[in-house]
Amino acid sequence: MAVVFDIDKDPKRSGGDKPRHPEKAHRPDQPILRKPDWIRVKAPGSALWADTSSIVKSHGLVTVCEEAGCPNVGECWEKKHATFMIMGDTCTRACAFCNVRTGMPAPLDAQEPEKIGSAVAALGLDHVVITSVDRDDLDDGGALHFVRTIEAIRKATPKTTIEILTPDFLRKEGALETVVAARPDVFNHNLETVPSKYLRVRPGARYFHSIRLLQRVKELDASIFTKSGIMVGLGETREEVLQLMDDLRSADVDFLTIGQYLQPTRKHHPVMGFVTPEEFKSYETVALAKGFLLVSASPLTRSSHHAGEDFARLKAARAAR
Repeated sequence: MAVVFDIDKDPKRSGGDKPRHPEKAHRPDQPILRKPDWIRVKAPGSALWADTSSIVKSHGLVTVCEEAGCPNVGECWEKKHATFMIMGDTCTRACAFCNVRTGMPAPLDAQEPEKIGSAVAALGLDHVVITSVDRDDLDDGGALHFVRTIEAIRKATPKTTIEILTPDFLRKEGALETVVAARPDVFNHNLETVPSKYLRVRPGARYFHSIRLLQRVKELDASIFTKSGIMVGLGETREEVLQLMDDLRSADVDFLTIGQYLQPTRKHHPVMGFVTPEEFKSYETVALAKGFLLVSASPLTRSSHHAGEDFARLKAARAAR
């Protein structure tokens, strides 16, 4: 099966007729494994999907659903569930697994928070997930923009609960504290993989910094649910995944997601293996035994998949304890 390296031909986008990933353009092609039978998704294109797409585009917004090539976009958009990606469509990092465009981002759109608030109201969302690209070019890593987005959503639709999926704010002093002070309902920051894979898979990040960031959220406001996610199939061992679970529990993280890594193009990190549904179930069982309030582990699990339903389950689990 041939896979064409992604070139963006839209001149309105910050990539305009350039590779989405210039840092990967000269890397040797990697093989793409055939997906097993248990990885099957519904193709997008229904009327409800089109309605969601129209609302997103009419507000001039970016979604991680599209930019990262999420396999669940058809299912989620049919339910009018979209995960908004703020601060542009271009990331300053160059992770080996990610399909979001890399390069020098455009300046922040000062009206974006209000656009997000308006779109959330138009979609009628009870729960919304807001993520972003990494913005290492900004003094605060985009922390204040997160705050303004949270405030705009609460102004537009006060009953909507808010989940944020943030960068690591590496070397951005005070950034985390700024975001936590806005009191999102869920604070998510993904580890993505086990520490032994960071140098190749997530070279711009630091594993124990990310663990400490999640721990610090709880120290600042214990009422905020914390969440983190990883991909499997990148060459990690089961023992490494179990140790990662312990590291997250030491930081008092409430919710763990585990999903199968799927290779976007031949220039990205290859899939080293497909984890079976039975293995995912085993990971879920062990993680719950280790003390997580909630665990979502399946081949198609993604950070914001079923986020609204999961938030209700999180609250119920905390109340039961």
